Amino acid sequence: MATLYELHPQNPQQRSIEQITAELKQGAVMLYPTDTVYAIGCDLNDKSAVERVRQIKQLSNDKPLTFLCSSLSNIAEYAKVSDRAYRIMKHLIPGSYTFLLPATKQVPKLVMSPKRKTTGIRVPDSIICQELLKSLGNPIISTSAHLPDEEGDFPTMGVEKALLFDALEKQVDIIIDSNLEQTFEVSTIIDFTNEIPTVVRQGLGFSEVEKWLEIV
Repeated sequence: MATLYELHPQNPQQRSIEQITAELKQGAVMLYPTDTVYAIGCDLNDKSAVERVRQIKQLSNDKPLTFLCSSLSNIAEYAKVSDRAYRIMKHLIPGSYTFLLPATKQVPKLVMSPKRKTTGIRVPDSIICQELLKSLGNPIISTSAHLPDEEGDFPTMGVEKALLFDALEKQVDIIIDSNLEQTFEVSTIIDFTNEIPTVVRQGLGFSEVEKWLEIV
């Protein structure tokens, strides 16, 4: 049974943050709110925890996993950022955007796309996420939390967080509730792996992305 933590969205209790990250460092998997949808996550560098996340989401090892970083400089440790990508990203961070970038050797193989050697990274506009990242000292896996339908496939639309909590409480170790109204909108995905950046998926903040792609 998962431990439930209720955190204030603007001023999360530091003691709870430290308790959560201490568990993450021991291999815990959590269900937590981001600035987009609820996500399933763990410490990027804990192989067994990453494997558990894959099992929960029914993802094969050739499917890359997105992770959260605290800042643009933090991203640069895990991905190769071109000058053009940097100029665009600095206007969008923090925010509801996922950046596809060439991975550095810092990214575990279990997380990146094995064929393309790329990775997906976010810098969330979420105080809870930022406090967790600061306390943990490592990036955090962030894969959207969906429930399987009757055929066992994962739907694209979100579900109420109460249903997520009930369905996943025996599969994760930690559940975080910020008591904020839940959003079902996903992040906008921008591919920076080629010379000309492209939008792979339109989501939250897409209009802002369009503006900066035209300017830069």
